Amino acid sequence: MLPALVLLCLGAFLLYLQFRIRRPKNFPPGPTPVPFFGNLLQLDRTNPLKDFDKFAQRYGSIYGLFIGSQPAVVLTGQKMIREALITKAVEFAGRPDNMMVSHVTQSKGVIMADYGESWREHRRFALSTLRNFGLGKRSMEQRILEEVKYICSHLEESAGKSIDPKHLYHQAASNIIASIIFGSRFNHQDEYFQTLIISIEKLTKIVIGQWAMLYEIAPVLRIFPLPFCKAFQYYGEIKNHILKVVDEHKKSHVTGEPRDLTDWYLEEIEKRADQCTTFDDSQMATLLFDLFAAGTETTSNTLRTLTLYLMTHTHIQEQCQREIDEVLGDREHVTFEDRNTMPYIQAVIHEGQRVGDIVPLSIFHTTTTNAQLRGYNIPKGTIIIPYLSSALREESQWKFPHEFNPQNFLNDKGEFVKPDAFMPFSAGMLGLGVGIGLSLYFWTVMLIQDQQKMLIQEHVLLGKITATVK
Repeated sequence: MLPALVLLCLGAFLLYLQFRIRRPKNFPPGPTPVPFFGNLLQLDRTNPLKDFDKFAQRYGSIYGLFIGSQPAVVLTGQKMIREALITKAVEFAGRPDNMMVSHVTQSKGVIMADYGESWREHRRFALSTLRNFGLGKRSMEQRILEEVKYICSHLEESAGKSIDPKHLYHQAASNIIASIIFGSRFNHQDEYFQTLIISIEKLTKIVIGQWAMLYEIAPVLRIFPLPFCKAFQYYGEIKNHILKVVDEHKKSHVTGEPRDLTDWYLEEIEKRADQCTTFDDSQMATLLFDLFAAGTETTSNTLRTLTLYLMTHTHIQEQCQREIDEVLGDREHVTFEDRNTMPYIQAVIHEGQRVGDIVPLSIFHTTTTNAQLRGYNIPKGTIIIPYLSSALREESQWKFPHEFNPQNFLNDKGEFVKPDAFMPFSAGMLGLGVGIGLSLYFWTVMLIQDQQKMLIQEHVLLGKITATVK
């Protein structure tokens, strides 16, 4: 019996030595990982960000974790994040190739595409084309006003009821983006549109959930029909719809007369027909998905957050109304230019993004080469996690880091200011999708401040409607 027990213990010890996780030389300090799981078991399942804070308090603004056997470095605080993503941008601009979302999108598009020529070309193309179609200009106002009109009408029809505005905001944001990339909007009651929105929501839930984590740390399980397989199904459905729209554009497209971003992409393919290029239908479908899905999620979730805080902070509503009345006078709608004379409204919008904290861990990066940061060695291919939440509530950077207060974005003269710690999506080489989410969100909220049908107006949200934000 004793020899068998000794052999069992020896075998377990040898197995541990075989599968133990080795920390690279001069790697940032961090909690001790365990075989197979790394540090995942040390994270709270309901709120892992609490443990990120605890690790930062113990190990400092840069520390190492292991996702399974994969090494990762967490960056905490705005200075550390900016040093990596801006000062040393190229060294930290890669994308992980072993994450579920990378496999779902085949690392195409711009959000999960690795740093390289294809990423640079598509990012440059998307930014320049979106500017041509009015992103951040007055020409977008009509598109957004159309959706705002529907939102306000729906809210007023729901007076006296309890509603969850999730799908309402989601559909409005999707339609604004669809009008830019597809050239048309959907009817909110359209059955296919509803299915498309739900598919995006389900896909997002899977790729940021526990099944995605299991997919990444246990590749052997990928052959089994587990719930993570649904992510590929949902993405396939969305991509098929996008390719259907692309086929329709090919039939009706007139060279030299682009109607939307899809037409521009088709013209770009024609221009590069005789060249070695990364522009093709598959890349186009993923790029359009990036813009459609990422911009929709960030915009919708931030609007829901802001709605909730405005409902519970009625004095801020009143201050917004006073500033809007003062600036608009007899005019019916806010315009983009009005932002310069509405510092309090701008402060409220940005504060909604700060407390909303929509992407607390940003998009994971990887190092493109062996890098150094604050004296530590970070091997090529190491996952980099910008802990954006730490910057958004960094006590040394904000007047009121732990509460909803527009004064965080106003100076002593009442002028709008944007602190360096304001990085709700990322810093440096932004993922294009989330950058669009930021821009569309700004426009949407600004134009929702319709003097007659304003979303935060008391007769809509106070007493008659209780919006339930889940």
